Amino acid sequence: MAWFYFFIFIVSCFALVRSGLWMVQSLIRIAQFLKWREFIVASVLMAFSTSLPEVFVGITSALHQTPELSLGMIIGSNIIALTLVIGMGAIFGKELRFKGRTLKRSSIYAGIYGLLPLLLMLDGNISRPDGVILFLSLGFYFFQLLSREERFTKVFLNRFKGSWVQFKSFLKSLAMFWVGTGLLLLSAEGIVFSSLKLAVSLNLSLVVIGALLVSIGTSLPELTFGIRSITMGHEDMILGNVMGSVVINSAFVLGLVALISPFEIVNFSPYLRGIIVTVATCFLFVTFARTDSKITKKEALLLLLIYVTFFLAEFFAK
Repeated sequence: MAWFYFFIFIVSCFALVRSGLWMVQSLIRIAQFLKWREFIVASVLMAFSTSLPEVFVGITSALHQTPELSLGMIIGSNIIALTLVIGMGAIFGKELRFKGRTLKRSSIYAGIYGLLPLLLMLDGNISRPDGVILFLSLGFYFFQLLSREERFTKVFLNRFKGSWVQFKSFLKSLAMFWVGTGLLLLSAEGIVFSSLKLAVSLNLSLVVIGALLVSIGTSLPELTFGIRSITMGHEDMILGNVMGSVVINSAFVLGLVALISPFEIVNFSPYLRGIIVTVATCFLFVTFARTDSKITKKEALLLLLIYVTFFLAEFFAK
């Protein structure tokens, strides 16, 4: 029956990506209508929207009393964002440049927030007070980001013409957003259900299933948006989206899970490889960002190699 649950997982991931793209497209149009600035669109709006799959899967798994699946997904998603998404972006764009002090500072925040779930794990549980701490840290990040927003003066492109056309497009975008939200809920339910069954069929822990299969499925919107941003010449948007996604995954998603379903970590061994790779990835990402203020193709290839090694080590580990 493993093949049947894998089929459900694939279909759910496809629905998740499709609904995520609908929501991303609708939010772009909403941002255009409201004339929000490009960096804010990437760092806040796009980062949150492309992280919606993680949010819905996290909530669903917490309601199913399987928060370990969420923690594995968060660790895996952060690794994917800082290796696969950044690596592919640097390769497609030949390099990724961190322009200005705010982008460099945000890279440090991304590294710190990527490590935050690991620090909270050290006492052997993820509790409701931890959830409060995570939400407070999220508020701190957004305050720091928005307080420096005036440095990013590039307004997101507004392609609409005529007030009535604008308003109709705005309403259509809102409708698409809510349709996408409903589809996200259903696909998240399918992913959690099939993941639980696959964990039993393949004799893998929920942590490994979350770090491998679920994190790949939920990270597809970030990867799609990142490649599209590079091809359209919006380098700042992929960086803002990745760094914002890491913060939202670590603080918002895990914070929700902790508040809904706090849990103890009895055995650290399923998390060990993810912890090691997360520490290495965060360190390398911040180092690359601070060195010459760019990520080169060689550095990108190293990041991709780290992810491939992590995936194979997790999949074949017994």
